[in-house]
Amino acid sequence: MDPGFEAVLRQFVIDRSGALFRTAYLLTGDRHAAEDLVQSALAKTAARSRGLRDPEAVEGYVRRTMYHEQVSRWRRRSRVVEVSTDERLDRPGDGHADAADLRLTMRAALSRLTPRQRTMLVLRYFEDKSETEIADLLGVRVGSVRSQIYRSLERLKKTAPELSAVREFR
Repeated sequence: MDPGFEAVLRQFVIDRSGALFRTAYLLTGDRHAAEDLVQSALAKTAARSRGLRDPEAVEGYVRRTMYHEQVSRWRRRSRVVEVSTDERLDRPGDGHADAADLRLTMRAALSRLTPRQRTMLVLRYFEDKSETEIADLLGVRVGSVRSQIYRSLERLKKTAPELSAVREFR
């Protein structure tokens, strides 16, 4: 490498390394990958010292090299070989539409219960209250809470079987 260009490149790294790292981080989204990207671009710039006659062109060359290097990494990563299997990897309820359907089904199923059953289910499973806390809140015995919850779960399983397929009630 030309000693004059080496001095220019050294000063460039001292002055602009922070800005180069920020750009690389925005390109990669990862601190370690950004460091690797800057180092790779600087090494390629140093190897290209004969072609860079103008010291002012160094920053443009380094930034363009970082961009092209990152695009090459993206392209290499996207060439992953996919293998088809018979197993379904996604679960019901993963999408927004499935979640909305589940909410509507749950609301309709809860509306078919008696107010007392609905109240106890909501307190138990949505408010995460214990059976003792529910009994104290409603002024009933714990055994009454247990039987009402059991009956309401059985009724839900009969009126909305799709709910028991998605989530286990017990």
